[in-house]
This record gives sequence, structure tokens and C-alpha cells, in this order.
Amino acid sequence: MAELHFFTGTMDSGKSTLALQTNHNHAVRGRQGRIFTTLDRAGSATLSSRLGLTHDAIEVATGFDFWRYVVDSLTQGARIDYLICDEAQFYTREQVDELAKVVDELQIDVFAFGILTDFRTSLFEGSARLVELADRMNVLQVETLCWCGKRATHNARTEDGVMVVEGEVIVVGDVDQPEDARAGEPAEVSYEVLCRQHHRRRLTAARAKAVSLAAEPLPFG
Repeated sequence: MAELHFFTGTMDSGKSTLALQTNHNHAVRGRQGRIFTTLDRAGSATLSSRLGLTHDAIEVATGFDFWRYVVDSLTQGARIDYLICDEAQFYTREQVDELAKVVDELQIDVFAFGILTDFRTSLFEGSARLVELADRMNVLQVETLCWCGKRATHNARTEDGVMVVEGEVIVVGDVDQPEDARAGEPAEVSYEVLCRQHHRRRLTAARAKAVSLAAEPLPFG
């Protein structure tokens, strides 16, 4: 029986690497699949791993219809045994419902990979629906570490080195700052994994280093 699998973990936990490995394992056994992704760091229509591995993929836009794509492909004579769906946290609720329908009605395995929560510690729409519908949910065993050495559980966003907890859920690349900030230059956006304690305190690696290098106060008032 086909199943809907959901593999999740923080950033740097190897989700995209596992997606590529899953595709390889099925392909070498003669199974034929399709690879999907959205907003990958390497650009449109590409599934990439931080280890440097890449594979062509089908870009999933907001209005993409998984059910229609698969039905049309099968009708035209294509063979599809499984789907690899990376960056599934960015999928809409409706798209995850379509994936479940593909599993149930067409008996095609779906392997979805994505982050559970955003930089605000809120569930992504796609991930929330996958938790609700998946036949199997797997938390990746490759643990990522906070700068302090504890297990990282939260994804943090920084702008110009300062951690933020408000703003657009999806930010790819830089974001604009007011014209009077840094002479109108865009803010440098990056992401970092933290333990819950340091996410709550907004204590990133850079800030922790700055604090540790700060001069000690003089022993008199």
C-alpha cells in the first residue's frame, strides 16, 4: 500500500540530502518518480543539498496542482511510482491534501521533506497539514547543534546580525531596509539554528561572541 511519508528536522539536519538519497534508492530499483521543490537556495527548479549535491526538479508555485499534474502525466502514458517533495513546509494546505489524494486514489508513494516551524516558532502551513495527514512522520536523527553545543530545535532569522521574530514568513535572499538605514543598502538575511533557551533570549552565535568579548566593568562605581 502506498503511503504519505513526512521527514522533518531543523535546518542543516540533512533533509534535502535524504530526499536525494531516497530518490536514488528507488531509481536504482527501477522505480520511476518525480522530484518537486520550491524556493530552493540554489534557484528555481533545483533540489540542492548543503553537501553540494543537486538534481533537476519541478518548481511548485502557489497554484500548482499535484493531483492534476499526476493524472495528466499518467493519462499521457507516463509511469510514476513515487513523488519526492522537498521544501514541503512552503506548500499550501490544499497542495498537501492533493498529495494525500495521490497516495490514496492512485497508490503512489509520496516522500515529503520540510522544516516544522518558522523563525517565529510557528508551524508552517504545509508542515502542519503534513503532521495531520501523514501515514508516517520521521524526525531526522542527524542532530544539529546550537552554538552552545546543545541540540538545536529552533530556526532563527537574523538581519544584519540581529535576530528578528517578526516579518514575512518566507524570505529568499535579502530584504530591504528603510533608505536611511545603511545608506539604503539591503539588510543581510541569514538563518541559524538555536536551542530553545537561546532562541527565547535571541542570543545568536554572533551576539554571544560579542558579549564574551565585551570589556569587563571596572570594580568601582
